[in-house]
Amino acid sequence: MNPIRLQDSDALLVIDMQYDFLPGGSLGVPEGDQVLAPINEAMARFAARGLPVYASRDWHPEDHCSFAARGGPWPPHCVAETRGAAFSDELALPADTVIISKADTADVDAYSAFNGTALADHLRGHGITRVFVCGLATDYCVLNTALDALKNGFETVILPEAMRAVNVQPEDGERAIAQMREAGATAATLAELEQEAAAA
Repeated sequence: MNPIRLQDSDALLVIDMQYDFLPGGSLGVPEGDQVLAPINEAMARFAARGLPVYASRDWHPEDHCSFAARGGPWPPHCVAETRGAAFSDELALPADTVIISKADTADVDAYSAFNGTALADHLRGHGITRVFVCGLATDYCVLNTALDALKNGFETVILPEAMRAVNVQPEDGERAIAQMREAGATAATLAELEQEAAAA
């Protein structure tokens, strides 16, 4: 076990915990609901230390380019202001969570929470140098967010137990985790954060 000491320059990025990505949603991730409890634990840990939590969301127009009707790979999902685009009621977002909406114009898709948003500038403006990434889905939006975090110069820690993969191809999720680690991300468990939090 390698404890990680949370610092004032840390932030938690919670990726796309919306109804349409949970089981029963239009683009439900298998076992996606199983990450709610660990993500809630992570958010509570960050909030208890006064550290910021960012929550990204797909916020698509009805004619978004990722939808099959426009030649995209996915069924309609996370249309802005619909139930499917809402965060799960079981997601215990801190009151001061910063919401990052992405892919909110018809002709531009964005898997990464950094793509077309002010996330990087917001993090830098608040002195953040390290981000912890969790959410849905490991092999798409989590992967691209973590890679972009690294490209933007942020130290990046992924929380594999707090993410799940679509797995269009078997083992896509495992490959995504390997890709993030090869790019420079480190992986941690909640127990490693918990141990350090308890000792601090």
